[in-house]
Amino acid sequence: MKRFFHATLQASLVAALLLLGACHSAKESQESQPSEQTQQSQPAQPIPSSQPSPAGASLLQPASLNAPAPATYRAKFVTTKGDFVIEVTRAWAPNGADRFYNLVKNGFYNGASFFRVLPGFIVQFGISAKPGISAVWHSATIPDDPVRQSNSPGTVTFATAGPNTRTTQVFINLGDNKGLDSQGFAPFGKVVEGMDVVEKFYSGYGEGAPMGNGPDQQRIEKEGRAYLTASFPKLDSIKSASIM
Repeated sequence: MKRFFHATLQASLVAALLLLGACHSAKESQESQPSEQTQQSQPAQPIPSSQPSPAGASLLQPASLNAPAPATYRAKFVTTKGDFVIEVTRAWAPNGADRFYNLVKNGFYNGASFFRVLPGFIVQFGISAKPGISAVWHSATIPDDPVRQSNSPGTVTFATAGPNTRTTQVFINLGDNKGLDSQGFAPFGKVVEGMDVVEKFYSGYGEGAPMGNGPDQQRIEKEGRAYLTASFPKLDSIKSASIM
């Protein structure tokens, strides 16, 4: 399923949000909200919140990356346009905060591209540059969190392909997208440094396929960075992401 997020590019926004998350199969409804494309719904798999990630935990073993996040933490993203910092507040959305913490800490986002940039709406990213990694995270879902914060400018939220389908894709709100609140999109953090950098990411390709001429989430997942480099060379990307 595609994870989208748009609502007409408000109603479209709502549909697009669902395209925001993980790319999965073309059978899913294509809404304009932050959403993922996925092959089929998967049962919710809560993140264990007991012990830190054991030695040897690997991006190829999603279940092993289960360390509970601190109450607050910051993640620094070094990108092709400059740096930005996200501050995460675990109380806003514990499941989302834990998942993001483990992904950043273990290098999941390194090399990933900002494949969906819609000015005034959102910047979406979170499909691995490596197909093998995307494949194992395809169904590594987490349960939904209650919405405790609004999708205001600068907030960061997981994309979804429907209830309890969040995996690795996230979006940064570029505008006031409070219409997403009632649809279950729960922000877990906010950009506290470098929002000017986020607003400069290349947006010339527009909406992604099949709604537009931009990147196809399913192909990114299956072909990785090679597909984007060949077909969408102007996209900005993440050089590295780390917990501060």
